[in-house]
Formats: sequence, C-alpha cells, structure tokens
Amino acid sequence: MKTTLIELTVHKKEFEEALRNFELLEEQKEFSAMPMDKINSPKVEADAVHVVILKDEVPVGYFTLETGDKRALYTSNKQARVLTSFSVTLPYQGKGIAKTALQMLPMFIRSTLPEVNEVVLGVNKRNVAAHGLYVACGFQDHLEEFVGPKGPQNVLHLDV
Repeated sequence: MKTTLIELTVHKKEFEEALRNFELLEEQKEFSAMPMDKINSPKVEADAVHVVILKDEVPVGYFTLETGDKRALYTSNKQARVLTSFSVTLPYQGKGIAKTALQMLPMFIRSTLPEVNEVVLGVNKRNVAAHGLYVACGFQDHLEEFVGPKGPQNVLHLDV
C-alpha cells in the first residue's frame, strides 16, 4: 500500500510552472484567486507568505498568509495572519488534500511564523462547502460577518 505524502512549503520559483497550469472551475474562481495572479499581485504585501501544498513533491494546492490592511479587515490581533486564496487544483480535488493541508496549518505556522498565534479568513456565505471544510479542520465561527467585494463573508478564526 502506497502512502501519500502531503507537505506545506513556502513558494519557490521551481513551483511556478505547475502553479501557472493550476485548474479551477469557473465557480471556484469566484471565491479564490489563481496562484500566479496572487503571487504577482502588487496588492499583496511584501511580507505575505505564499504557501504551496505538495502531494508527493508535486504542487497541487496554494494559499497565502497575509498581514497589513487585509488583516485589519478581519481582526485587531497584530499577531494574526489572514489565509487567502486557498485552493487545490482540479485533478486533485476530492482526495482529502485540502483537509490534510488545513490540519497541518498550525504546525506549519509554528515552525515558519512562530510569532503568529491566530489565522483568520473570510469565507463567502455562498461557499457552503468551504465553510464546512474550515470548521471541520478546527476554524471557529464566532458569527462575525464582513461584507466583501463578492458579498457577505463569515469570519473564521483558528488559534495556533
């Protein structure tokens, strides 16, 4: 029986070809930026951490841990990071990779960003599947709401 190795790692140039070929359904693109668009966005702070999800050393997922103005929208905690643009490329969806990656997040943050004690995110109220996944992986919904550019979002918190 072959075991699958899922890892979280900070983005490196060597992952860019796979991230350029990232696939999402059109309805998923409404809720998440494509990885290379996010990595190259001038709106993302210089201290943002771009994280790649690897399955057996192949890039299959992506998210960003942001600070700055974006953090201020969700929390007053200066030691928090905002998780944005979390996604897994289409051929690897439905295989438990997203759940495993989210379960690994606290350990990754403690080793990579030891000053961080909380992760917050906004999940669009219409994105019911994502909300359920985040809650199943330990995020808490304190019934806070933020109205984003694509509609109302639930603000979720994860202590790390």
